[in-house]
Amino acid sequence: MDNQMIKYLLYGVAGLFAVIILVYIILQKNNKEQKYIQSLQQGTKKSKFSAEIIYQKLYLFYLKTPFLKRYILKLRRRLEIVNIDDEYLIRLQAAKILTRAFLIIIPVTIVIVALTYHNMLLMTMLLIFEVFLLDTFIDGMVDKIDNNLLKQQINFFSEIRHAYHEFNMVEEAIYQTAQDDENPEISRQAEKIYEVLISNDPESELEKYYDVAPNSYLKEFAGVSYLTKEFGDRKVDGASLYLKNLNNITQEMQLEILKRDKLDYVFQSLSVIAIVPMLCLEPIKNWAISQFSFVESFYNGKNGMLVQILILIATFVCYILTRKLKDNGSTAMNTKNTENPWQEKIYSIKLIKKIVDLFVPKDGTKESTKLKTLMKDAASKDKIEWIYINRIILCIATFIVSVILFGQLHKITINNVYTDPTTTYDIIGDMSEKDRRKGMEVTESDNAYINYFRNKSDLKETDITKAMQQGKLNKDYVDSSDGDRKVAAQRIMKKISIVNSEYIQWTEILGAMVLAMIAYMAPIWMLKFQVKMRQLEMEDEVMQFQTIILMLMRIERVNVEIILEWLERYANIFKDPLSKCINNYESGPWEALEAMKEDVTYQDFIRIIESLQAAVEKIPIQDAFDELDTERDYYQAKRKESNERLISKKGMIGKAIGFTPMVLLFVGYLIVPLVFIGLSSMTTSFSRMAT
Repeated sequence: MDNQMIKYLLYGVAGLFAVIILVYIILQKNNKEQKYIQSLQQGTKKSKFSAEIIYQKLYLFYLKTPFLKRYILKLRRRLEIVNIDDEYLIRLQAAKILTRAFLIIIPVTIVIVALTYHNMLLMTMLLIFEVFLLDTFIDGMVDKIDNNLLKQQINFFSEIRHAYHEFNMVEEAIYQTAQDDENPEISRQAEKIYEVLISNDPESELEKYYDVAPNSYLKEFAGVSYLTKEFGDRKVDGASLYLKNLNNITQEMQLEILKRDKLDYVFQSLSVIAIVPMLCLEPIKNWAISQFSFVESFYNGKNGMLVQILILIATFVCYILTRKLKDNGSTAMNTKNTENPWQEKIYSIKLIKKIVDLFVPKDGTKESTKLKTLMKDAASKDKIEWIYINRIILCIATFIVSVILFGQLHKITINNVYTDPTTTYDIIGDMSEKDRRKGMEVTESDNAYINYFRNKSDLKETDITKAMQQGKLNKDYVDSSDGDRKVAAQRIMKKISIVNSEYIQWTEILGAMVLAMIAYMAPIWMLKFQVKMRQLEMEDEVMQFQTIILMLMRIERVNVEIILEWLERYANIFKDPLSKCINNYESGPWEALEAMKEDVTYQDFIRIIESLQAAVEKIPIQDAFDELDTERDYYQAKRKESNERLISKKGMIGKAIGFTPMVLLFVGYLIVPLVFIGLSSMTTSFSRMAT
């Protein structure tokens, strides 16, 4: 790709970006006008320049575009949970999010092309990385909608309290509050919960709603509302039990909002810091070469390219880990397409299925049990076959790419031998144009001898000096002294040895195999990383269990089995032990709880199990958990402290991971080459001066 083509490409991308900016300004201006959704429902005609109409047309365009269709459908799956049965709003938000993502991606693309157009390998890797970057932007924007929904729930519960005082009926209070059009997302959820409560079979409809609820707090609200409607409300310490439970849920949401806000603050710049080193590779390289010309051979050679690739890989890994570390769950767990992903489509091919089955451990083996346990601990929704497809594809792709890269590095080294100016560089400063021209003349002269002698196996230095003396290839050394010819012959011999040695060797094939094995293990290591992150959330989940028990223990007809079902419904880390306990409950409540106690090791959760055992055989539920009510303030303070520790731990790990690419950039790509090559150049210069 020549400079002219690059210039036209930059002009085209810049023009497209300008058009998108103009469209975005128009959309933002129209957003301040009167909302058009209500008037559309009333049958009024809308202006063709309406922001909502433009976004609806953009949605249809994205849906028809092959590459963009994947992203728009992914957005749909996540937004359908927040906006139940509101197709118009789903399309509007999906198109708006994707358009804003492009407004960020396009200028980044322009910068990448402008900085790296002469380095096709680096530019290709950066543009590929943008695909992952687009996913991150989309996830972040959907998380923002989910956080806004959580904040809307605070106001929604406040309105529920007033409506309940007025009507003294749960379903009527929810219906009245659901009429609020200011916050359509929470209104849709309220309408759905109202439909559940007034249905002919509210219990089964409630179970269906649990599967699509965007967060656990709406599940808790729907469940408490159902229990209150079925069993009635009663006074506890002079106050409504239903309203006290609403207050408990509100406090939980407030703590969660504070935690998410603090995590966003801690991680808001870490993702950017992890990406920046990729964009700084070329500027640092150009600056170093312009200031210290002796490092040009490093940056333009094989070693410099290897360091670039390592920094890119480290940046990619650190970026993914940072996103995983910051992730608060939100709607992601509920929206992953586990029905028919691309892995399942590949696995359905008979030949590939036979190959994959050779790697998948057989059921009942130690390896299979270990992997299933790891997947459960990591809350992975994948199948074992899908994980092995990921491992095999990563392994093969890494091996092929590694071999191609090694071959490309050899070509770069050979090309540098033929194209770099041959001259003695100054330690500081760039080469003058005059020195560069002289150096290129020497290089062209050397190239003639390299091409002539490179394929001779028994080449000696005397053969080159003899050819120089005879003027066989050129007349550059015919009149030179024997000493000059000897120096030139040594230089050419060194270049020929470099050219002859630059081919893929068995050690590089072995290195590619090692890298392929690392890639093969990467999905397993990612699962282990997710397990470690889930362990940090363990204390937070147990404290949420305490809040759920506090809400249920004063409701009449609630027993230990109902409490276990509620805990299992909202569990994440302890979901499997709770599910196993519920399945074994009918064979013996105390024994099932004792078996669950043996399956877990977290002490605070074991205390909850022991209290449940006491409630099964000895005392009422309210007495078994009386400390939750009497020490409510203590548990709230402990919950806040737990969140602070969690944020602190994640922040420390995130900073260590996020700053790793930046450290590698400045230390491995700038400081070490300058110091090491500079000292070597100084040593060589002093040696020449001494002789």
